[in-house]
Amino acid sequence: MTADLSLQERFSPHGKCFGCGPANPQGLRIRSIPVGDTPDGEVVAQWSPQKHHEAFDNILNGGIVGALLDCHSNWTAVWHLMKRDGLAEAPCSVTAEFHVKMRHPTPTRGPVTISARAVSSEGSRVTVEASIAAEGKVTATCTGTFVAVKPGHPAYGRW
Repeated sequence: MTADLSLQERFSPHGKCFGCGPANPQGLRIRSIPVGDTPDGEVVAQWSPQKHHEAFDNILNGGIVGALLDCHSNWTAVWHLMKRDGLAEAPCSVTAEFHVKMRHPTPTRGPVTISARAVSSEGSRVTVEASIAAEGKVTATCTGTFVAVKPGHPAYGRW
């Protein structure tokens, strides 16, 4: 994989998702980067909040926290499926469920690090654990299940 390109830029350059679409000028535009080349490898993203992402002074909105974790975890699941199954193209996947735990307020004074890893998979379903850290502290965690979809599903072919 080209080191400069995120999973989103490489496999969904025209994606318009609010959280991860490179082609959405008003979106969060997170950039998920695999650390290794294995199915269970970590995927990380650095993202810098802006003032309009705040819930109150210097604290990130909880919905934005959820969107960051959801989209990054989804791309972690996609990467897992690609590596596990030897796929050259990214399968379209959707969120089946995800649970976020807010551990501390997430400050907006600097970048946040989003980290995720696939912890299990069966067929087209992948379970991912993820976290957000800011200023050296984990502020939110997430566990989610993501499913690669087939033709006929509204998300199929969106990449």
